[in-house]
Amino acid sequence: MSGKPTPMMQQYLALKREAGNALLFYRMGDFFELFFEDAKVASGVLDIALTSRGEHAGEPVPMCGVPVHAAEGYLARLIKAGCRVAIAEQTETPDEAKERAKREGTPTSKALVARDIVRFVTAGTLTEEALLEPRRANLLVAIAPVRDGVGLASCDISTGRMELEECAPQALDAALARLGASEIVAPDDWEGAPAEVIPRPRPDFRSEEGEARLKAVHGVATLDGLGDFTRPMLAAAGGLVAYLDHAGRGTLPFLLPPVARGSGAHLAMDAATRASLEILEAQGGGRAGSLIACVDRCSTGAGARQLAEDLSAPLADRGAIEERLAAVQHFHTDPLLRADLRAVLRQAPDIGRALGRLVAGRGSPRDLGQIRDGLSEARRIRDMLAASPDLPPLLHRMTGALGGHAALVDHLARALVPSPPTERSHGGFIAAGYDHSLDALREASGNARKAIAALEAKYRDETGTPSLKIKHNKVLGYFIEVPAKHGDKLMAADSGFTHRQTMAGAVRFNSVGLHEEATRIAEAGGHALATEDAHFEVLLGEVVAAREAIAATAAALARVDVSAALAERAVEGDWSRPEMLDVPCLEVTGGRHPVVEQALAKAGERFVANDCALGPDDRLWLIGGPNMGGKSTFLRQNALVLLLAQAGSFVPATSARIGLADRLFSRVGASDNLARGRSTFMVEMVETAAILSQATERSFVILDEVGRGTSTYDGMALAWAVVEAVHEQLKCRCLFATHYHELARLADTCDALSLHHVRAREWKGELVLLHELAKGAADRSYGLSVAKLAGVPAPVIRRAKAVLDKLEKGRLETGGLAAGLGDLPLFAASLEAPEAADDGLRKMLEALDVDTLSPREALEKLYELKAEAGSTKV
Repeated sequence: MSGKPTPMMQQYLALKREAGNALLFYRMGDFFELFFEDAKVASGVLDIALTSRGEHAGEPVPMCGVPVHAAEGYLARLIKAGCRVAIAEQTETPDEAKERAKREGTPTSKALVARDIVRFVTAGTLTEEALLEPRRANLLVAIAPVRDGVGLASCDISTGRMELEECAPQALDAALARLGASEIVAPDDWEGAPAEVIPRPRPDFRSEEGEARLKAVHGVATLDGLGDFTRPMLAAAGGLVAYLDHAGRGTLPFLLPPVARGSGAHLAMDAATRASLEILEAQGGGRAGSLIACVDRCSTGAGARQLAEDLSAPLADRGAIEERLAAVQHFHTDPLLRADLRAVLRQAPDIGRALGRLVAGRGSPRDLGQIRDGLSEARRIRDMLAASPDLPPLLHRMTGALGGHAALVDHLARALVPSPPTERSHGGFIAAGYDHSLDALREASGNARKAIAALEAKYRDETGTPSLKIKHNKVLGYFIEVPAKHGDKLMAADSGFTHRQTMAGAVRFNSVGLHEEATRIAEAGGHALATEDAHFEVLLGEVVAAREAIAATAAALARVDVSAALAERAVEGDWSRPEMLDVPCLEVTGGRHPVVEQALAKAGERFVANDCALGPDDRLWLIGGPNMGGKSTFLRQNALVLLLAQAGSFVPATSARIGLADRLFSRVGASDNLARGRSTFMVEMVETAAILSQATERSFVILDEVGRGTSTYDGMALAWAVVEAVHEQLKCRCLFATHYHELARLADTCDALSLHHVRAREWKGELVLLHELAKGAADRSYGLSVAKLAGVPAPVIRRAKAVLDKLEKGRLETGGLAAGLGDLPLFAASLEAPEAADDGLRKMLEALDVDTLSPREALEKLYELKAEAGSTKV
């Protein structure tokens, strides 16, 4: 088609303009086809063949396609690769297209089936079970930057949950890090928008538009009954609902009434802290090695998603924390209840997501079955909790949401087969006995099929053709087929058979009797499918009418699951219930890092527990010791103990008394951020600056090796100043790990600072890391010993030892760190002497018979060895 595009291509190009930058899935029969650049992108991502179809502008048109029945799998791969997809479906049948062509006076042979984009499939608008991770929420977030702040609207349309919040511009990165959105939309005129944001028209983000949209969605005249929402919140809500309306082509998904999120209700953490503590994702990416992977013992996907939210946004309200802890305690002290309840939970379907699909119009009979089974299991759990004595307040409230739905469950139980299919169009999901007229239609269809079999046997006898068969396909329907050699027998004019088709090895016929039976089957089957479809709509209507109550039940199941799972994890790891206080303290006895402890246990090793005791009079610990000695682990484990406690979990410690923190900061390790033009040291300083400007007296801060990315003097000066600022200005609880021994002098001037170190010792020339924390400053860093453990060649270690001795001597004699280095021999010239010294000492040591030495002789030999070492020093 080198000239004017064909009608089909004209239709495609018009739809592609509407799809914009989304890949267009263009329905053609049993396939979704992609053309032009879309085909090239899809073929690369999906690893499928790229072909061509006709020409456009004198060039072959690239094309590839995927089967409609397998489209979900391909969509999942495209979405994971960051693509967006527009689904263009056929909105009429070929027969309807021909009828339309007749009315329009155009040739029916050229009738083009009408198509329209029915939906945009994007990362944040998924509801299909096959496209979602069961244990991970799938959030869509809208950002509305306004004059004095930023509005945020987030929702998971697979369950309908929606939250609105407002934050300061400088807190936006932290909020986005907490949410972990799959997709973010924002106004198209926002100059400071992150690169991954999808631009949308600015008018969508007006607060008036947002208020009107929320009123329309929830059918209310005022939002006063839903919550107290600020103008930035409403602006963000407007942008979010407008995008959902666009993605659904005018059909909105399930949205629960929005919840306003208060700014001080949760423990604040910035993106760097979340990455450092590896809460939901390990440093290398993925769930393995993260805190959630270590803690999660949930029986349901909904429970795992709730736990992830709890760990991402720990509470800052003591009363709410104690409620969660009491629920965990209840299951912790009743192992039989815990085991029975978890067994029931494992059988409970994910009714929150099934409800989301049904309300969005993408549900199936299987989803109705999941609602039935999930609500039934919820009632069982309600009964189990109600029978348990001394039920804590949080679990008592959950029983109210877990009950009810008796009429709906009973109706669904009577109407549906035990295991409903995923396909609605094929029928077979309404139970026998529910509708007698449907049973009669099915019986008629079944009897007709028996009649077909009897007719086949009759025709075989009449024609004397044992190989005669009655078959069926989508094109011809029912037909009689005989081998070609028997075809002439049925071709006779008086045979009663009508020729339909001649194949290479067979001939096909029809008959009056077969036509009558086929008609009965088609009519009965069609009526049966229509009847089942009508029943589906009725059942769907009942579920949709109860959607908010069902969503509350789903949320209650998730909360109960989290409480029981945390109790299970506490028993498994010998964790204890923390005592929550309002005073700024962190007193942890026998604390452990849960992830490291779990990894060591798998390797058959034991984790060395340590204590921490921060309080008003001892709120800043300066911690020294060798690399690999456990300083960073100690810092992180105490941050995780506080985080777990405020999330409502027991903690990996013998005991813990924890004062509520408003913010948690972790600056442990750093790496280049080349995309933003930041070196490792710049990243370190940016993170440190955030702590110094945002931490309060109620915050908890862990700092590791501040200043190590620059020169020794610069780094030491910065570390010194930061320690003083934390002590004098922030006055918060802080663990500060460092290799700068000089900082120990701060203990003389900082009243609330104490010195600690991780213990290590050298034994027979080898470094032994004890991973124990002790009071007092570290005597040295053991850097050379750690380098030796790492495999640095012995000559390099000896040379470093010589340089270190000179540096230490110069520092002690002149106060200058580099004094005395000028007379140090070059590396090559220094190799033989240390070896000779080592050989002399080795020979003396080998000659000793330590078992025969008296105490006096041992002391004399020690003096001799010391003298030998001193006389051969480089």
